[in-house]
Amino acid sequence: MAKSDKVIITAALAGAATTKKNNPAVPYTPEEFAEESRKVYESGGSIVHIHAKDPESGFATADMKKITDTIEAIRARCPKLIINMSSAIAPGLKPEQRIAPIMALKPDMASLNTNTMNFALADHRKGTVMIEFIFENTFKMLVDFGKAMKELKIKPELEVYDPGGIYNTLLVRKQGGLFEEPLHFQFVFGVAGGIAHTALGMCLMKDLIPTDATWSVCGVGPNQVTAAMQAAFMGGHIRVGLEDAVRVPGGELAKGSWEQVEVAVKIAKLVDREIATPDEARELLNLRPKT
Repeated sequence: MAKSDKVIITAALAGAATTKKNNPAVPYTPEEFAEESRKVYESGGSIVHIHAKDPESGFATADMKKITDTIEAIRARCPKLIINMSSAIAPGLKPEQRIAPIMALKPDMASLNTNTMNFALADHRKGTVMIEFIFENTFKMLVDFGKAMKELKIKPELEVYDPGGIYNTLLVRKQGGLFEEPLHFQFVFGVAGGIAHTALGMCLMKDLIPTDATWSVCGVGPNQVTAAMQAAFMGGHIRVGLEDAVRVPGGELAKGSWEQVEVAVKIAKLVDREIATPDEARELLNLRPKT
């Protein structure tokens, strides 16, 4: 099997609003993040996506000490893992607050969101919206964040919540020199305000990106497994984790993001794709060499 056929598995350990009330396994402290990262690595994950937490509230924090302590704990426990930091962090932050931790800590990768949108937590059965905000990601932010990451050779993971995000990225890319190339996209399915997972929707977004780009999928809630399955046989990579869904197939609460990684490994193997190691993932994504 060619290395390019291997599946990179990312685990998003804790989102901005996912708390222990949703699943007791959501990590809050640096030690909890480090231990969960170790389990992810041992289960087959190559990348961990990080929103550091305020242990008192359970919500994501922009506090530099808390973020630094979390990232350093993961690096110490799991030196081979690829760290992907969020450039969204939490609602209501200014652009300079969102990019500052990435510039200071210089992770291998960082998320780069591609369009301003309605973003909500919703009950899809009842059609009610519980929490909503305007998720601001302007063209200026896309350009400024892209330039800042490129200066430090941080690979942007271009977060796409609908096809418009791809068009936005390809538009500003014409300026030249904005992003570490080849591009890497994360197709996000199931956020209220974005696109839900359908087979045709994923095919459309895959067809819109450059032919040399790599891509992964993130399915929120019940979209997690179905999106992962389609990506596996279409040549994409897979993101799972308690940020996106707190259960495993069958409806039980996941014991951790690592258990969802185990599910992703099984899905990949069903279509005869092997799992990329962190070193192989680093090569596939054209990341800077590990120092």
